Amino acid sequence: MTPSFATLPDLIVEPLVRAALLEDLGQSGDITTRAVIPAGTTYQARLNARDAGVVSGMQIARIAFHLVDPTLHIETQLQDGSPCTPGQTLMTISGSAASILSGERVALNFAGRMSGIASLTQSFVAETKGTQTRITCTRKTTPGLRMVEKQAVLHGGGYNHRYGLSDAILIKDNHIAAAGGIAAVLQAAKTNVSHMMKIEIEVDTLAQLEEVLASGGADVVLLDNMDTATLSEAVAMARGQVVTEASGNMRLDRIAEVAATGVDYISSGALTHSVQTLDLGLDF
Repeated sequence: MTPSFATLPDLIVEPLVRAALLEDLGQSGDITTRAVIPAGTTYQARLNARDAGVVSGMQIARIAFHLVDPTLHIETQLQDGSPCTPGQTLMTISGSAASILSGERVALNFAGRMSGIASLTQSFVAETKGTQTRITCTRKTTPGLRMVEKQAVLHGGGYNHRYGLSDAILIKDNHIAAAGGIAAVLQAAKTNVSHMMKIEIEVDTLAQLEEVLASGGADVVLLDNMDTATLSEAVAMARGQVVTEASGNMRLDRIAEVAATGVDYISSGALTHSVQTLDLGLDF
């Protein structure tokens, strides 16, 4: 099943785009454009794909151009989440040439990176075909850009993991060590957590998984850095009791065999931390 996603409100996204524009324009604005483009010059520019992939970041590109100049006329040809081919026009921007040039780099930086994330996510999702396994992201995102990078994962057909430290319990190995063991840490979580909050716990071995299942209290178990044979056994042990998530060393070339184990989710930091920007260009 392909996940559905809603466009983030412009009000939430705008501060990120505004900060990027302020960084680029500095204290003097676009001095090159001001020096060489005659006042009143108008143009129509096309934001084109130069690679095949999945489009993401069109909302942000639109916001970037409109923050520079609200009078620009923008038409989005391909919506976020759509496939694109080389040479295909994603967006047209008409109006002041100076304004278009001043917003170009920020718009392309966001759209190129987000489209790269969406495209890589789609490649991961394709490897799960024929299974019920879902691809999900992690917190290994660019500082300050987590919101839009996680949105790009949705555009690629993936799912979002917890947003940050405040919206779900995820007990890692260091938590277990500091809290005095699996039974103790799960008991503490059950005692202190809201009834609205999910609890996930990481295990590295089948023995740890057995203890988690015996202790109870976990909603999700993260099967970390297991080889495929061990992972298959772990999924069979946990089936019907907790949601399973495979993580650690989840490369694209391994996703199909991991999905074949029947695991519910595969999480990969590579979706956001090792992505290649999709080549996009603004053509006059």
